[in-house]
Amino acid sequence: MSLFSRSFLAVSISAALFAPQIHAEDTLDDSAQKLPAIDQCLINEPEPVNPNEQPINVEADNLEAINGDKATYSGNVVVVQGKKRIEADNVTLHQKDNIAVAEGNVNFSDGEVKAVADKAVNNLNNDEMTLENTRYKFLCEPGRGDAKYVAKTGKAVYEIEDGSITSCPEDDNSWRLRASSIDIDQNEEQATFYNPRLEIQRVPVFYLPFLTVPIGDTRKTGFLYPTVSFGTRDGLEYEVPVYWNLAPNYDLRTTYHFMENRGHQLNSELRYLTDLGVGSIKSEYMNRDKLYLEQGARWGYQYQHSGIFQQAWKFEVDYSKVSDTDYFSDLDSSIGNREDGQLIQEGQVTYRSQNWDTSILVRQFQLLLADQTSANQPYRLMPQIAFNYYAPELMRYLDFDLKSHISRFETDGEGKPSATRLHIEPGFKIPLANTWGSWTTEARLLGTYYQQDLDGVTSTDYDESVTRVIPEFRSNAGIVLERDTVLFDDYTQTLEPQVQYLYVPDKNQNNIASYDTTLLQTDYYGLFRSRKYSGVDRIVSANQFSYGASSRFFDEAYKERLNISFGQIFYLDKSLKDPDNSTDNDEQTNYSAWAVEMDFNYDDFLFYHGGVQYDIDSSALQLANSTLEYQFTGGYIQTNYRYVTKDYIEDTVGESLNVSNLTQDGISQAGILGAYKLSPKWSTKAQYFHDLTTNEALEWLASLTYTSDCWYMGFTYSKQLKYWDTITTEGKTRYYSDPFYENNFTFNFGIIGFGTKTGAGSDSTGLSGASSSLSYGRPFFLNN
Repeated sequence: MSLFSRSFLAVSISAALFAPQIHAEDTLDDSAQKLPAIDQCLINEPEPVNPNEQPINVEADNLEAINGDKATYSGNVVVVQGKKRIEADNVTLHQKDNIAVAEGNVNFSDGEVKAVADKAVNNLNNDEMTLENTRYKFLCEPGRGDAKYVAKTGKAVYEIEDGSITSCPEDDNSWRLRASSIDIDQNEEQATFYNPRLEIQRVPVFYLPFLTVPIGDTRKTGFLYPTVSFGTRDGLEYEVPVYWNLAPNYDLRTTYHFMENRGHQLNSELRYLTDLGVGSIKSEYMNRDKLYLEQGARWGYQYQHSGIFQQAWKFEVDYSKVSDTDYFSDLDSSIGNREDGQLIQEGQVTYRSQNWDTSILVRQFQLLLADQTSANQPYRLMPQIAFNYYAPELMRYLDFDLKSHISRFETDGEGKPSATRLHIEPGFKIPLANTWGSWTTEARLLGTYYQQDLDGVTSTDYDESVTRVIPEFRSNAGIVLERDTVLFDDYTQTLEPQVQYLYVPDKNQNNIASYDTTLLQTDYYGLFRSRKYSGVDRIVSANQFSYGASSRFFDEAYKERLNISFGQIFYLDKSLKDPDNSTDNDEQTNYSAWAVEMDFNYDDFLFYHGGVQYDIDSSALQLANSTLEYQFTGGYIQTNYRYVTKDYIEDTVGESLNVSNLTQDGISQAGILGAYKLSPKWSTKAQYFHDLTTNEALEWLASLTYTSDCWYMGFTYSKQLKYWDTITTEGKTRYYSDPFYENNFTFNFGIIGFGTKTGAGSDSTGLSGASSSLSYGRPFFLNN
């Protein structure tokens, strides 16, 4: 055997044995710079048309060669061909078959998988390779394992005998899947296991005859991770989801849900993506509810679609329905929640061009009210055909637009009319604006015709045919003043006052029923609207000035730190302040309630949002909300409060709901929420809400989550108010007593990696396995 230096060895191999197929670098340093690292992911590196015809680079301390037969290299041997690299104590190259046999401390890498083995055999003419007694690791995604025997039979296809796989890092044996045989296809990002068993800390937990697991981000058909929980009402629960990868643009998730005290439920969600848009179909079915046998089969479904076709067409569908009115209060559902009083069922098709659009809309509702009567049945819109035209800059400083629709309203409500409504609304606008202010003057003409079907209608106020024409005039002006603040160094303050005059003449509309009318929110920004109600059935007369101002504070980086807005309405004719109010107008002032909004951000760790409406006539709050949040390293604490008077609720929804059956004294609720990362792997969240009107808790929620590099588990406890026992006096007053709470303890777990992420089984609050009616909301969110 001859002994050579590494540099001379490289030249001799190239010249005498395997030229031109085998090539070596002139110097060791140059070679080291060009050869890829053995731990490097090279999946995105470009490849030649035939990578097996690339030159072969070899380095070694010693060489023993038989010309025309084989060469045996020893001592720190490195063989590289393209992305493939072999390091070993000894490598024998068989010239005739072009096969390399490596033995002793073998390290192999092809840019996607790295392996350490006792022996490796590589056919340099193709991608075939075998390894014995191997430890392998994926270089481009999490995953490692060991095997008695590994065969690479294709470019990215591996067959493993008596092997294992896990997404845990080195020296972490939390879990692994072990099988008699494993087929890994990195092109398909899938591993197929034969006779697999799950081991936790090397202890077998369960066995399956066959299993497929994704090893990348590609969606694969198979079981997802289960959720286990225990509740005082439903007993032991577990959910087993299955994912079906039907096609690149279709997939289906089915979930078997078992409840010890309730029975079996099958849920599914089909998702799709087509040229007409994206959509989903959700369904839930329980053949028999053992707790509520009188309900029979219980089911719910929802179809949603949204899409744009050829840029001009827009399609939207949202249709939901459940079997009974108590569905959401009795069952946790992905279709809705127990706070929903109704489900919407609508579809709309719109065609849009540069200056006009037209649409057709159908809409109806399913009421979910315990005290549902024929009188409070909502109207169906069957259908509404709308046409809108826009002509900005019709003339200089003059815009024009036209809004119109024809609508058909139908209802099952007893004593309520059906109707056909035609509405045409042209408008002219003069917008003037520059960098420090704006002034917009607008005039509109609202022309509406009603044809009302009065057969069976009990009220005598309505007319069969009504034509109503109402002009509307509005002028709004505002300026932006700016200065350096006096109280704070390097801060900029703005003052942004605005004033609006609105005139709408009084028109008797008692002969028209309310078909799609809802009172709009009356916060600070609502002071400067031209309408008090949505829809066009109630055009409230007005002769009033709205005035208010906003002040903002910006730091030296021009980041907004504080804003305050306040305003109210002055009624020139106070009889128009609240025409439906039975209170003597002489007892009222000409002023509306004060509306105040405030946001505050102190040094990006203390945040506040609050808003109030203060009625000066009654010297009392109408509604209020307040949120204070303190953020610190690893967590946050938030307190919030909301308040709404019963009178305000009745003014808003009193025509369609019996508010006394829903609340005695309005809404007064306080809550506290928090989250903290106890350590890099342990985190906790909790929240508590309390009803101050009844002095009872609404819900408790607390969770503890452990997240490692390759798995997670979560524990959640919840105590939630489900319903009240009620006592009705003389058919009018309803008193609430004896609240019923449901306690639940939930445990869920999952594997991180192989196509999964932490958080499975958690809701939007991050509380694993819990469904929360009142959840976290960010208090200060400005896009600057």
